[in-house]
Amino acid sequence: MATIPARPKLFDDTTPEAEAVLISLLRAAPGWKKLQMMCQLNASMKEIAQAGLRHRHPQASDAEIRRHLADLLLGKTMAERVLGQSDEQ
Repeated sequence: MATIPARPKLFDDTTPEAEAVLISLLRAAPGWKKLQMMCQLNASMKEIAQAGLRHRHPQASDAEIRRHLADLLLGKTMAERVLGQSDEQ
């Protein structure tokens, strides 16, 4: 009979017992709560990406930062298909 490989640790600074409690709580959470958590994580990721883009492009306007973000998230080809040509081209 095949053995199931061990699940990798999620966090380096968390005990296996605490991690097991977290996983148990996440599994027990209703679907709407999981969706809410994912939406919050997505919003945080976008904020972090925008901060990085502002650091790399300090003179860029808000619209240019949004376009750079679209290029990052969608890829340049898809961003062009969705938003049209960038002004930088």
